[in-house]
Amino acid sequence: MTHTNFGELPRKHGKRYGEASKLVDKSRAYSPEEAIDLAKKASYAKFDETVELHLKMGVNPRSADQQVRGVALLPNGLGKKKRVLVFAQGEAIKLAEEAGADYAGADELIKQIESGWLEFDVSIATPDMMSKVAKLGRILGRRGLMPNPKSGTVVSPQDLHRVVSEARKGRSEFRLDRTAIIHLPIGKISFAKDKLLENLAAVVEAIVKAKPSGAKGQYIRSASLCSSMGPGFKLNIESMLVLAR
Repeated sequence: MTHTNFGELPRKHGKRYGEASKLVDKSRAYSPEEAIDLAKKASYAKFDETVELHLKMGVNPRSADQQVRGVALLPNGLGKKKRVLVFAQGEAIKLAEEAGADYAGADELIKQIESGWLEFDVSIATPDMMSKVAKLGRILGRRGLMPNPKSGTVVSPQDLHRVVSEARKGRSEFRLDRTAIIHLPIGKISFAKDKLLENLAAVVEAIVKAKPSGAKGQYIRSASLCSSMGPGFKLNIESMLVLAR
């Protein structure tokens, strides 16, 4: 799925990928504007590819005080309507539905999920539901769907309108993986360049704000941008950071 420049093992690619790769100058670090233009030119799939950002971070993923995690609110969304589920009870169900949640409820939704139903993209919960939702940890956790206070998806009923609205528009969670890399989407290849730049700026700003107290030295060591099927283009980190200011 991803094509980063972070030392992954070589992969076998087809002829079209080979042609697209000719656009890459490995000796260069591109400005965000150049990288987006080239990613568009290098896109060859018959579907609307996702534009992905991959960041190699200068932190230790095994250290508790160097974890990087948060949420980026994308001003132009991700090009896909998010199906939002809210675990709530009582008056909070009505609030969730008024906020635009696709599904809202308690025990009946939990039973459906235990039976294998997973037709949603984001799940949110009110604090009083977490004791019940906890038993879905093995099902939702492995799919990145488990509500979590750290990712802002466990909220009071009063905050449901804001959080549900953000989730539907383009709320992208990011988290450091075990190799100290952050992977996340910034939109679709069909988006206008200025829309992708705005989303990229929002993502980078959120990651910079999420810098952990234990981080030392260079926070973002390298960055790459690509379409989901295309080659990666190395980004100039300074120009990427300027974009987010």
